[in-house]
Amino acid sequence: MITLRGKLKKDNDIANSKNYNRRVSIRDKLLIKEVQEMEQTLPVTCKVTFKDPHCLHEFILLIMPDEGYWIGGHFYFQIYISEDYNMAPPVVKCLTKLWHPNISEDGDVCLSILRQSSIDGMGWAPTRKLKDVVWGLNSLFTDLLNFDDPLNRDAADLFIKDKESFRSKVKDYVMQYAKR
Repeated sequence: MITLRGKLKKDNDIANSKNYNRRVSIRDKLLIKEVQEMEQTLPVTCKVTFKDPHCLHEFILLIMPDEGYWIGGHFYFQIYISEDYNMAPPVVKCLTKLWHPNISEDGDVCLSILRQSSIDGMGWAPTRKLKDVVWGLNSLFTDLLNFDDPLNRDAADLFIKDKESFRSKVKDYVMQYAKR
């Protein structure tokens, strides 16, 4: 379990061993608490992996939907938190190619919580947390599909015109790109 006291002590020990003073950024102080909270409230369909456990501002989120069109797939998202956090939202990129109205084939993600400002008033705010981002991304595979303002217009149009063809194309993408 990561604690602020432990992180500060470790940073202090490192700074002292290198004979310089290093300050912990506001972002890192926030992340220590938020990462713990995020890990405690992860949906059962999600898993978080840190390449470097001391680098909390960059991690991989794995979403494994257990219902809906994308059931059985493994979808990886890279999440990067800039120094401007919590005034700016995390940057999210989908690393798995998929057929989705709100995720482009290049991995761009359309989710209002990830926008600095949004028309619906649901954009990023300093009161939002990492757990909100994780739950929002997870919901893109169940109940947060947006066909009115899609990022992938072809996927949205196919869903509206022919749900069975949409389902078939999603399954093809899952089989080709999102199986473990």
